[in-house]
Amino acid sequence: MNMPVCTAQPNVSNGRGRTAWSQWLTIGAALALTVLTLASPSAAQHLPWAEPESVGMSSEGFDRLDATMQRYIDSNMVAGTVTLVARQGKIVHLKALGQRYIEGNEAMPTDAIFVIMSMTKPIVSAALMMLYEEGYFLLDDPISKYMPEYAEKQVLVETEGGMTRAPADRSITFRHVLTHTAGVDPSRSSLSEQERELAGRKATLEETIVARASLPLAFHPGDQWRYGSSTDYVALLVERISGQRLDQFLQERIFDPLGMVDTHYNVPDSKIDRISAVYDPSGPGRTIELRSAPGPDRPTQYFGGVAGLSSTAADYFRFSQMILNGGELEGVRLLGPTTINQMITNHTGDLPIYIKGADAYGFGLGFSMVTDPAKSRQALTPGTFGWGGAWGTVFWIDPIEQLITIMMVQVSRYSHLNIRQDVANMAQQAIIESLHSGKQAIRGYEQIRR
Repeated sequence: MNMPVCTAQPNVSNGRGRTAWSQWLTIGAALALTVLTLASPSAAQHLPWAEPESVGMSSEGFDRLDATMQRYIDSNMVAGTVTLVARQGKIVHLKALGQRYIEGNEAMPTDAIFVIMSMTKPIVSAALMMLYEEGYFLLDDPISKYMPEYAEKQVLVETEGGMTRAPADRSITFRHVLTHTAGVDPSRSSLSEQERELAGRKATLEETIVARASLPLAFHPGDQWRYGSSTDYVALLVERISGQRLDQFLQERIFDPLGMVDTHYNVPDSKIDRISAVYDPSGPGRTIELRSAPGPDRPTQYFGGVAGLSSTAADYFRFSQMILNGGELEGVRLLGPTTINQMITNHTGDLPIYIKGADAYGFGLGFSMVTDPAKSRQALTPGTFGWGGAWGTVFWIDPIEQLITIMMVQVSRYSHLNIRQDVANMAQQAIIESLHSGKQAIRGYEQIRR
């Protein structure tokens, strides 16, 4: 039975609250759940809920996940976390621990709003692929079809005499900007002082990308994978093809249809009391100190693809489940399954996805995916895909096990922590009945070597 998820689950500091919550639910507290749900402004989504064991997962496994998150909180490495795990379309774990704002003594709610940074990228990439399905471009069309400023490009080339510039071997294509292989982020040390000024961010996305058009590329398009500003080019393509500002397109075409009620570039003032503070690991022993308190920000007019969105675990679940369903959620279809398969297929071959570490990953159209689980930092199923944000947020979608794992946290640097790996591993290890032998509709296409 589908029931609305209570967004006010009790925070139990010892990490053992899952079992108590499960028992309370199973003795039939539907009325109490409804009252609590209505008390939460974002809970009207009525998210699907199931007991872990009903979909082949372990409640005890989620107790261990909670306890692990609590250890990071107790050691003052993070202020608080929200973790969400869903399987076969049902949420089996949604837990908030710690505090959203330590200095204000504000507990972390499950509907806390986080700056998701680069988790903006998959959403904006999906927006462009919706226009792909409408026939506006092919993946290997040049972006100059809609961005003529980028028709003639020079490339930085290193020679014995030093750095020089030469015409690009090929045009920047839609595939290149979707996969971070366009070369659009040249080293600032290779630019003139005037070019460095052009490379800076302007007031709007359009102004920024147009100003950069005269800059040389870092490499010939398609020759390397380099993480950077590519998805801002994706964002501008959405605007130019659709004739809409990006925030309006996302609201009308993705957020409203999917019921993503808490995902914004500019978080409304009415939701400030749900925003999570951001912390730096700048204290003794890399313990956290406040970086930015929750509060109203100056509204932005820069609606980018690289970053910019804020969201909740529940909202990002709805986007992720749409992807895992092959482009559809609750009768609303945004994309077709063939397009989703293209997006979660490795388009970068053997190019190292260095930001993920080792050579265990490929990159598709907005997502990275595990290609070699033996070299992966997480114990993930081959083909698991997702991405993360610079302030710690992360998500994975496992199409074989039909599993979605999301963690929301706000810490500006986290390379000294294993919290992302722990969440992924513990969600996977909570599986007690594998679906590996079953046939799944969405799992990506195998690359054909040429």
